Amino acid sequence: MRRTGLVVWGAHQLAASMVRPGVTTGDIDKTVEEFFIRHGAVPLFKGVPGKVPFPAVCCISVNDEVVHGIPGPRVLVNGDIVSIDTGCSFNGWCGDSAMTHPVGSVDPQARKLLECTSGVLALAIQLMGQRSRWSDVATEMARYVREHGFSVVENFVGHGIGRKMHEDPQVPNFCTPAFRRNHDFELVPGLVIAVEPMVNMGTKKVRVMPDHWTQCTVDGLPSAHFEHTIAITETGPVVLTAAPVSGESLEPRS
Repeated sequence: MRRTGLVVWGAHQLAASMVRPGVTTGDIDKTVEEFFIRHGAVPLFKGVPGKVPFPAVCCISVNDEVVHGIPGPRVLVNGDIVSIDTGCSFNGWCGDSAMTHPVGSVDPQARKLLECTSGVLALAIQLMGQRSRWSDVATEMARYVREHGFSVVENFVGHGIGRKMHEDPQVPNFCTPAFRRNHDFELVPGLVIAVEPMVNMGTKKVRVMPDHWTQCTVDGLPSAHFEHTIAITETGPVVLTAAPVSGESLEPRS
């Protein structure tokens, strides 16, 4: 899975290099698709079933779009924030990751939103090495976001990942009594999960758009999304979709 994660990381670096005013979301998606094909990886998002099969290899969501935005002719402009979520499989193993980028110069509150969302993901990774159950991590994640003055999206959660993109368990970024009682899970070696906080500047509530995929905030305020695929090992959490370390190569080997 680390091999797959490196390809996902590489795709994100390429996408990030394209984020600037004047570029379309469709341009970014096409480039990522070509990157996956060049590396022998299979995109995970394209063709996902729904009322309309998802038509792209990336979910690209701009400003008040929370998740599942469909790439196309939309042109990025100065002051936007753009979330790019993508994943692939290689040799039958999956990887999934998301990042939100500022486009040009963004206002201070938008930058604070990005810092909070990337920060709460970093907190979750840290706590995965210190806590024994996910409910304890999720409780701290929700508290962190509240203390920064933002709200956690509750309609969408993270997930287990392995041979399939979406596996058990569900991985919320908040904790309810019902989750703790009925769906909590242990953080044990061998577990691999995709942790993906989505944080809104205003209300946590979202609504689906007429394209049947794009989810937007109901108040029109911006949203940010960060995600990593993370493995629990005997020595702690390992971020499988992180940058290469010494001795690792982006080029996948069978």
